[in-house]
Amino acid sequence: MNALVTGGGGFLGEAIVRQLVARGETVCSFSRNTYPALRSLGVEQRTGDLVDADAVNKAVADCDTVFHVGAKAGAWGSYSDYFQANVVGTQNVIHACRKNKITRLIYTSSPSVVFNGLDMKGVDESVPYASHFEAPYPETKAIAEKAVREANSPELATVALRPHLIFGPGDPHIEPRIVAKAKAGKLRLIGNGENKIDIVYVDNAAKAHLLAADKLEPGSAIAGKVYFISNGDPRSIKEIFDMIMEIHGLPPVSRRVPPGLAGFGGWVFEKTYNVLGIKQEPLVTRFLAKELSTSHWFDISAARKDLGYTPEVSIEEGFNRISKAMRSG
Repeated sequence: MNALVTGGGGFLGEAIVRQLVARGETVCSFSRNTYPALRSLGVEQRTGDLVDADAVNKAVADCDTVFHVGAKAGAWGSYSDYFQANVVGTQNVIHACRKNKITRLIYTSSPSVVFNGLDMKGVDESVPYASHFEAPYPETKAIAEKAVREANSPELATVALRPHLIFGPGDPHIEPRIVAKAKAGKLRLIGNGENKIDIVYVDNAAKAHLLAADKLEPGSAIAGKVYFISNGDPRSIKEIFDMIMEIHGLPPVSRRVPPGLAGFGGWVFEKTYNVLGIKQEPLVTRFLAKELSTSHWFDISAARKDLGYTPEVSIEEGFNRISKAMRSG
């Protein structure tokens, strides 16, 4: 294939690029910046912003497959910023694919598009989109995912994958934030910590994208569908936190706060930060309070059956690899 990976310099994007290169595919990356890691792989890097329709159009011009991974992630920020990056950016990718007669579009979504603030235990892809969102990230990702699904046609085959809480060496999002809070003495379990969650090792998530690309073509069985992607091994959030603490030489998490109090605190923080125009992320938000106090793990049997997906790297091996990467510098 001749593939373009948007956000190819990001955590998941780079893993997808590496696996494509290892297979001998022709790969280009489209990001706002250039990255030494991609340069070392011999990957052509096309720079630009997803909100720039002309730049996106030029980036996909000579490709046949697009992995749209680039997005604005996080739990805090203005709705407009998230909308531009996640919705307008995705619309630009879809339009560019149509204009350039691209036949395959694999979109990286998120399980948060269906998160309704309550426990989600073993739900599958039939669960509806959330009716209310506590943060702009899941809301704009839901709008974008719907657009991708609706764009599926006899000319352009689309599929959306929903990897849940990606972890691994080089994670710039989840692990560093948890560790920073722990070192500052601000890390708390919300509730008793026994709520189970899914996570997925980065190479497993990347492999799912390549499997989807191999199965995808106009009219194929997976065209227009969505798939949850995880390690298929839900663990309590306390266990996950403690595994992170262990590889960083920190004590297990023991402090707790009631979910109701955390939710109220998130509301207060959000109102205060909005009034004062504070840009940095609050200690807690309503979205994070619910994410950290509820169970959310998913049935990945559809991905196993339709994509041939198998989580090859276990959670324990994943954390071992993080530890080894840390020791090697």
